[in-house]
Amino acid sequence: MIYDKLPVVFLSTLAAEKKDSTNSVIAEYILAHQSELADVGIKELAEKCHVGTGSISRFCKEIGLNDFAELKVLLGNTAYRFDKEDTISADPLERMQSWSRHICGSIQNVVTQETLRGTERLCQDLRKYEKVSAFGMLKAETAAINLQVDLMMLGKQIHTAVPYAEQTEHILNAGKDELILIFSYTGSYFEYQSFRAKEKHLALPKIWMICGSDKKMPWFVDDVIRFVSPLDQQSHPYQLLAVSGMISQQYAAMIQD
Repeated sequence: MIYDKLPVVFLSTLAAEKKDSTNSVIAEYILAHQSELADVGIKELAEKCHVGTGSISRFCKEIGLNDFAELKVLLGNTAYRFDKEDTISADPLERMQSWSRHICGSIQNVVTQETLRGTERLCQDLRKYEKVSAFGMLKAETAAINLQVDLMMLGKQIHTAVPYAEQTEHILNAGKDELILIFSYTGSYFEYQSFRAKEKHLALPKIWMICGSDKKMPWFVDDVIRFVSPLDQQSHPYQLLAVSGMISQQYAAMIQD
């Protein structure tokens, strides 16, 4: 995984919540003071955030955690990292040009016959299903939003949501008449939360995964668009955005035929 569970659930919460809402205040405080919270209990954390202990418990549930105990485990096990080139030029322009060449090469790796065949199959499903949702975590969600906007311009309405907890709730409540697209750079989308007790519900909708990994998909994923990827942060989410654009272009051509 590129991201541990903590930044996924916290940053998606901050992106979706109103500024100064209770959940936003709690998430911001924890992210800013993570290294200081190893031995802090729920009561002390509530005091530091100027909320009640009930608000901390609700916060944990609403962001997709089981309880405060799971939050404590995540706080102790999460490390933040940012990938960059091994050799860094001292010249800023040369450094940015090197970064740009890397991104352009990654995008070109997406445009293959295999990816094209996958987008063709997916677009056939887009025409077939009236209920369609597209999701992704953090930067991958930009690909879902990009697809939503492009398809809206083509007369096709699809649903998306930023918070991971809201996404998973929607997926678990989807019926057999719904198509769900998951943009997941590493293919790890369903690994951030335990779905074992709920897998029978995931078998109902038709689920597509769009990823740059060759890892084995969960049994309830019906089809996959795979692309060649270095699976680094520099190429993320640009490769997913490229596939999103290919889907839109393919759908536009299909509805004109």
